[in-house]
Amino acid sequence: MVARSFVLAGLRAGPTAHRSAVSSPLIFHSRLPAHAQRQLVAFAAARSVASSSGPSQPITSQGTPRENNPADPVTRSHIPSAFDKSSPSPASPVHPSLSTSQTVDAITRTTTKGGIGGAGVARPGGETGPGPNGSGANAGGAGPEPKIIIERVKRGRVRKWVVRFARGVLAIVLGGTTYILYSSYQNRHPPVQLPQDPTKKNLVILGNGWASTAMLKALDTEGYNVTVVSPRNYFLFTPLLPSVTVGTLETRSIIEPTRFITRHKKRAVDFLEGDATDIDVKAKTVTIRDNSEMQKGEVSETTIPYDYLVVNIGAENQTFGIKGVKENACFLKESWDAEKIRTRLMDCIETATFRGQSEDEIKRLLHMVVVGGGPTGVEYAAELHDFLTEDLQNWYPEIAGNVKITLIEALPNVLPMFSKQLIDYTSATFKENKIDVLTRTMVKEVGEKHIVAQDEKKNLLNIPYGLLVWATGNTARPLTKSIMAQVGEKIQNQRRGLVVDDKLKVAGLDDVWACGDATATNYAPTAQVASQQGKYLARMFEQIYKKEELELALEEARNTQGAAVNIQELVKQYNRVTAVRPFSYTHQGSLAYIGSDKAIADLPFFNGNLASGGLATYYFWRSAYVSTLFSLRNRSLVVLDWIKVKVFGRDVSRE
Repeated sequence: MVARSFVLAGLRAGPTAHRSAVSSPLIFHSRLPAHAQRQLVAFAAARSVASSSGPSQPITSQGTPRENNPADPVTRSHIPSAFDKSSPSPASPVHPSLSTSQTVDAITRTTTKGGIGGAGVARPGGETGPGPNGSGANAGGAGPEPKIIIERVKRGRVRKWVVRFARGVLAIVLGGTTYILYSSYQNRHPPVQLPQDPTKKNLVILGNGWASTAMLKALDTEGYNVTVVSPRNYFLFTPLLPSVTVGTLETRSIIEPTRFITRHKKRAVDFLEGDATDIDVKAKTVTIRDNSEMQKGEVSETTIPYDYLVVNIGAENQTFGIKGVKENACFLKESWDAEKIRTRLMDCIETATFRGQSEDEIKRLLHMVVVGGGPTGVEYAAELHDFLTEDLQNWYPEIAGNVKITLIEALPNVLPMFSKQLIDYTSATFKENKIDVLTRTMVKEVGEKHIVAQDEKKNLLNIPYGLLVWATGNTARPLTKSIMAQVGEKIQNQRRGLVVDDKLKVAGLDDVWACGDATATNYAPTAQVASQQGKYLARMFEQIYKKEELELALEEARNTQGAAVNIQELVKQYNRVTAVRPFSYTHQGSLAYIGSDKAIADLPFFNGNLASGGLATYYFWRSAYVSTLFSLRNRSLVVLDWIKVKVFGRDVSRE
């Protein structure tokens, strides 16, 4: 830039200044580097020759006449040049350091339209421009001069931003790939763990649902001998379970093996797959039975002791004692429930296409009934609608028009935990999607092929169905009822679960805690509540461990007559860890999918709620669930399943 500025300043002074610059090039030596001086001399010499020769001489970007450049397609008559050895020497002297191969592009690109110093100025490629007096090859209205300089500058800027963007994308891809590979390696290669210590207390956790998994991930196992007991060896991400029933997601994508968590803890954690059949709260023991479907081993039942017990066994489906529900309905709580629904759905569809079926039988087989207007029932109805409209119409066009979906709810509205605005939006969406919603309707009896229900006017309805999904709520499991019976009805007086205090300790027992759906609290039985309760218990057990360690340290300090300062410091630490705060739930909002790429969200916003629904909320719903998944493996699998369905559609095969 400095060299160009000096050249332009000299050129504006006229041809005399050019000749003086050539004859005395050393005047710039104190300001310009060597390469800039050479460019200056080369360009000034070329301009001097052009000025002394009269008209502008076409000079190529290599500093040679066009006629001597075999690659130049332009042919002109020979014009004497200082660089042509066959031509007479020019009037102006040429500096001895001038080289015929010296490039002049770097300087000539900065010239402006109309030339410099009154003479045609050589441009890259041999074009010349007129000076202020009209001299030059293009003088006399030969045509508009091409805006080569501006175009090259623009192209250079665009190219620069494209290169920067490409480098940024490459950096993100490489960084993301490195992170995925590193995380995968870490997860697949767990570290060496400390063995269980007989001097540590035994902490037994029943269940591996939301509460237990959140507790395990946050718990420092160094202070306890931890044992986990569950009838399944994985954690199930239940909010996405309705997507599994129609093939939007695969079952393996939303489950996380429990050992993927326990093997990464500092001290070894024992895991036993089986059913906890009995708890003796007086003897502090738990009896476990192997639930394997294969041949049992030599030992199929065992009893383990505990010092602390955490009951996170969840709840089972509420049937309200209605006849025929357990025998004919499909529940939606476990992974095998989703697979059963998927199999039965395809059974109904294939049977409806069997040759010879009557019209009434086809309509019955293709009538899908969902009982329960909570999030589980609504999301299943929405997923079923998407499957029927996006895939069934393509592969079963002959029966697609006969498919019908009905949602039955005993309350006045579906999704009672959401705001009225979102309830109305959901009802309008279901009506648009031709999903019948029967509110204030109670199921009285479930037969093999029909349902007997009672509407708000006390009229009995006979509803035929092919598939019945039951999603109406929870009730206590038999093991939970056993604990309640041992404590007594005066203390454990809630039928839906264990009564606990504000620190989640079971009422009437000293060393037993419970959380999640196994408890009867004022909180909704949701995954969000159970997860926060599990994290709370992890922090609390760490405080209990520190408290016990400080008790031993205080006793040792007093027995050895330690310094009073040390004892006072230990007492302060002990007081801090014994001050256990009660559990406090923080509501982070409610989400639900309602079909046709629409979702609803009821989010806390300052002192009120922010209600949202539609396509944007649908993408927020997806991103929220992906971020809530416990591992990078699950996140990757779920996203890949969504992409796969978008590209290839859902699988309609029956396993």
